[in-house]
Amino acid sequence: MKLGFLASHGGSAARHLVEACRAGDLNATPVALVSNNSRSPALAWARDAGLTTAHLSSARYPDPDDLDAAILEVLVSAGADTLVLSGYMREIGPRVLNHFEGRLVNIHPSLLPRHGGRGMYGDRVHEAVLASGDTESGATVHLVTAGIDEGPVLAQARVPVLPGDDLASLKARVQATEGELMLRAVRSLA
Repeated sequence: MKLGFLASHGGSAARHLVEACRAGDLNATPVALVSNNSRSPALAWARDAGLTTAHLSSARYPDPDDLDAAILEVLVSAGADTLVLSGYMREIGPRVLNHFEGRLVNIHPSLLPRHGGRGMYGDRVHEAVLASGDTESGATVHLVTAGIDEGPVLAQARVPVLPGDDLASLKARVQATEGELMLRAVRSLA
């Protein structure tokens, strides 16, 4: 398995997978990371780790089809056969979706299908969990399809929502599960 990644910020799940590959805990080779954010810490650590990196955004490619084609070109040229979204904050174009169909995974910070869909990302998800009065939350790794957060679930990790939780405490508890959850889900694709 040759792993490509899309990340907008730190790319913590991607970093966890790269470290697992290097430690021999995942039989895969990380090959490329693309970010839509030129200041993404993920670009810096991926470059330092020897991955092919690229900053590709709508600022450089205003036509969504051109951006989709550019992302696919970088990933294919690097040899990626499996694509992992690690906090990527943009919709995936049809070229990338079709090329990586069944081998494209995302992690979402809730127990899908709850608190998923358009506009539900990052802190918004944790705020929605707290506002709803849910007694548990967690993270979900799912296959990416054309519908946002609608693909088949590969793995979930559950955490309690504790009395007195705020955004920071719930977010930290959920994020603490994400690296191992993504590792387990990617192993299931191997």
